[in-house]
Amino acid sequence: MSPAEKTAQISGQEVKQCCAQLYESDIARLLLGDSFHPGGRRLTERLGQLLQLTPQSRVLDVASGRGVSAIFLGERFGCEVVGVDYSGQNVQHAGADAAAKNLSHRVSFYQADAESLPFPDGSFDAVICECAFCTFPEKLLAAKEFARVLGRRGRLGLSDLTRGAALPEELNGLLAWIACIADAQPLEAYINCFCAAGFSNCRTELHDEALLEMVRQVQAKLLGAEIMAGLKKIDLPGLDFTSAKQMVKAALNAIQQGQLGYAIIVAEKESGDPVTG
Repeated sequence: MSPAEKTAQISGQEVKQCCAQLYESDIARLLLGDSFHPGGRRLTERLGQLLQLTPQSRVLDVASGRGVSAIFLGERFGCEVVGVDYSGQNVQHAGADAAAKNLSHRVSFYQADAESLPFPDGSFDAVICECAFCTFPEKLLAAKEFARVLGRRGRLGLSDLTRGAALPEELNGLLAWIACIADAQPLEAYINCFCAAGFSNCRTELHDEALLEMVRQVQAKLLGAEIMAGLKKIDLPGLDFTSAKQMVKAALNAIQQGQLGYAIIVAEKESGDPVTG
């Protein structure tokens, strides 16, 4: 059975749990640093600018991880930010970091599923989601939830991986899925999904260079981690260095051949009621 066929048998719940466990792990922090998405704070700031955030804005950060982007947005734009993440451990860490920066009055975090957000209709002025939408098993359902919790003319700002029609086999397994690659979509597919969910006026920016830089950094860190593990200086149980290096090499080749990229999408909620069902 191929990696793609094995992945197809995994339930949406299992994918969410695998993603949450990876992003809680020491492995993720070692390879990705504080910011788990290409472009780091630079692209987070760009999203904030495109969303026209102000101190009066109320923002929802979906799949907020350890809270780096949410805290940054609160500091940079003075807005109120609510972060939600599937991982309870990430939520605890994010809340502690916000408290340490005396930002708990402005930035808060909750454990929640992006496909079933625990907020009333029209609760936010903007929704942000960075390098996570492509891992959601029910993307249209999540997009409808984004629209539901936004107020009239609320804005969505998303940054995520994009893909061509086909990817190498190494980028279709569970490890690639968790790394936000296997279920990445063509840019047009994201736009169609958001339009179906009740968004319009979609605008895009390509930032493939940010993805290339991040993958090269991960490749270098993997090599260093493998050496340190061989010398017994660090212990990273569960990390298959051979598979990880193969996946990173395949990702680099795919980026350089234009099969894999990274983009920002900004859209506006239509004035009518959000699509349901």
